[in-house]
Parts: sequence; C-alpha cells; structure tokens
Amino acid sequence: MAAESAAPVERPDPRTLSWVLPVHSKRLTPGEVRRRALELPGMVPLFLVGADATSLTWLAQHAPALKRLGANGLAVEVADAAALQRIQAVATDLVIWPVSGDDIAERLELEHYPVLITPTGLEQ
Repeated sequence: MAAESAAPVERPDPRTLSWVLPVHSKRLTPGEVRRRALELPGMVPLFLVGADATSLTWLAQHAPALKRLGANGLAVEVADAAALQRIQAVATDLVIWPVSGDDIAERLELEHYPVLITPTGLEQ
C-alpha cells in the first residue's frame, strides 16, 4: 500500500465542473458487485460511485482504505453540482471526478457500483 501523503488533496470544484454535469452511465446502476479476479498490472486502484444512498454509505465506510490505497474516484452518476458536493463531502481526502463509467463497464463487464477496481480484482 502507498504511504499516506501529507500534501493536501486537490479536489475538483463542483462549481467549475457544472459544464460536464449531469453525468449518466447507461451501463451501470447501483447494486451488488461480486468479487472477481482481474489481471491489470500497473493499474492505479479506481473506485466508482454515484450520488445514491448506497454509494454514499459505501464511500463513507471505505474512504480510509481507499485513501491508503491511493485510489482515484469516478462519480459515474451525478445529476448536478449539489450531488457532486454530497459525494465529495463524504470523502474529503479523496479525489472524485464526475465521469461516465460506461467504457469501464463495457471493458470489465461490470453492471453495478459502488465498486473498487484494483490491478487484481473487483470488490465491493
């Protein structure tokens, strides 16, 4: 695991990202993700969340571990700047960008979020 950095996290400002919102991922919905092995050597851990209650609860529970992993976050279902702010407020030490997850969903045969994608697998 990567060592924790003392440098402040530069988080995306929802007010300056309003031009990319809303973000909708047609291939992904909130739901259960089965653990699955992957072989993605060299990939930085990545997590996908939405602004739904399940994602916010998952993010709150896993934020410390995600930070230790140095994981990057994608908010794959975000209606507006207020929704992005709610996501970011749950995990203030993590960087979470609003981006459609459809390409990742297709490539990894993924249907649901929240999920953590590491070089060795998918887990929730």
